Amino acid sequence: MKVVVLGGGVIGVTTAYYLAADGHEVEVLDRCEGPGLETSFANGGQLVASHAEPWASPKAPLQILKWLGREEAPLLFRLRADPAMWSWGLRFLRNCTAARYRAGTARNLKLGFYNRALMAELRDELEIAYDYVQMGSLLVHRDPAGFEAASHHAAFMNELGCPHEVADPVRCTQIEPALMAVGNQIAGGLFSPDDEIGDAFKFTKKIAAVCSKLGVRFRYRTRIEGIEAERDRIILVNTDGAGVSGDAFVLALGSFSPLLARRIGVRLPVYPVKGYSITAPIKKQSVAPRVGLTDVDAKIVLTRLGDRLRVAGTAEFTGYDNSPNPKRGALTVRSAKALLPGVCDYDKAEHWSGLRPATPDQVPVLGPSKYPNLWLNTGHGVLGWTQACASGRIVSNLIAGRDPGIDISGMTVDRF
Repeated sequence: MKVVVLGGGVIGVTTAYYLAADGHEVEVLDRCEGPGLETSFANGGQLVASHAEPWASPKAPLQILKWLGREEAPLLFRLRADPAMWSWGLRFLRNCTAARYRAGTARNLKLGFYNRALMAELRDELEIAYDYVQMGSLLVHRDPAGFEAASHHAAFMNELGCPHEVADPVRCTQIEPALMAVGNQIAGGLFSPDDEIGDAFKFTKKIAAVCSKLGVRFRYRTRIEGIEAERDRIILVNTDGAGVSGDAFVLALGSFSPLLARRIGVRLPVYPVKGYSITAPIKKQSVAPRVGLTDVDAKIVLTRLGDRLRVAGTAEFTGYDNSPNPKRGALTVRSAKALLPGVCDYDKAEHWSGLRPATPDQVPVLGPSKYPNLWLNTGHGVLGWTQACASGRIVSNLIAGRDPGIDISGMTVDRF
């Protein structure tokens, strides 16, 4: 059949790849000049199945209250007259229970494990290069109380089959010698040996090139303006050019998915969360990090991508405003310098900001919609890179009438 994929980021492109590999005629629509130029462009670079915990946790409401009004808070809510944000926020609070937190963690972990296996297959089959390294990830805690709480959480993750080593400060510097300069400031860390790193933008471009060889048609610089439904089926996507018809459609527009879906009566509780990153040239290769690092207290990740260091993090709820905030960018630089002083030429850092599509429970929306030929693949939040191949394979399996590959209970839109 002909399948039209709406969105050319890492989610849309991986979906297109699996659909094309299944033999479908595939067309991808995206407003940018090429693949992966929005949310996928400069993310944290970490493929971390271990980072499965939702933001919605029992401790989140109190922490958010403490951060309200603080311009440099890691999680910043800009209170505004936005019904979608308030609706999302209420749903978020309802998910801040221990039971829902544990369920969300298990679901994200399941997706992360499936993704890891699929990416290994792609590397073997396609021999693509994207600064891939598998040396694990280390969550660094400066606060002793936070580290103690994390140590208890590690036992839960181990029960779910995700190895977590509780590391004291000395062990942290053994795992990552780049931390030697700040070793006396570290309370401890959690090391996940199976996690990976890689450049999502490079990966997306490489997979898009493979897709083109498989016959996928990419229509860039194409603005999607609406969807037409007739009775119970989608029949056409309206663009600023010609209309695009198909037998099936996949909605993979990230933060912009709910804006399009609501025009045909599909309600998606997905809201944009602005994130920031810097990419700085490494000037001391010998002391640059080898594993994926997370500064838990600063809420940033630090990832070596070849001869560059990617530092990403913070979260800003400010609607669809994607303009960079210099103060937030400067905060990212200061946080990076505090953990890895002297490793990079931070004065030459390239700054980026992008919108990440978050659901209230931080689990993506996958699978069917109320229209039998409209499929959903959105709402991945900060885990899009970690879950992209799994999500694309699941949706392509469902379109083909096959088993999704893993149990997707609690991942479909009907949970809302």
